Amino acid sequence: QVQVVESGGGLVQPGGSLRLSCAASGFIFSRYAMSWYRQAPGQERELVASISSTGSDTNYVDSVKGRFTISRDNAKMTVYLQMNSLKPEDTAVYYCKARYREYEYWGQGTQVAVSS
Repeated sequence: QVQVVESGGGLVQPGGSLRLSCAASGFIFSRYAMSWYRQAPGQERELVASISSTGSDTNYVDSVKGRFTISRDNAKMTVYLQMNSLKPEDTAVYYCKARYREYEYWGQGTQVAVSS
């Protein structure tokens, strides 16, 4: 049974940090590129960061470059998103996605709220 489960969201003040985790099971994790997306209320889902199957390549949307870091541990079948210097505009539901060829799996999302 395929599972992709995000955790680590919560309420944080502007300038604070959070680390999101995405734990996978039921598929060969090391073959899959992993991505974090987010969706704010009334907005479309956007790609935030992605990482290749080996972890050698990463990409970020311009708005998070220098603040967010995506990483993965293939032995633990987990991908992370370290978020620093958080801003109110980072408030959204954050989703994890696994992709390999035609196979694509999404998690249920974790809420991040940045507010004073």
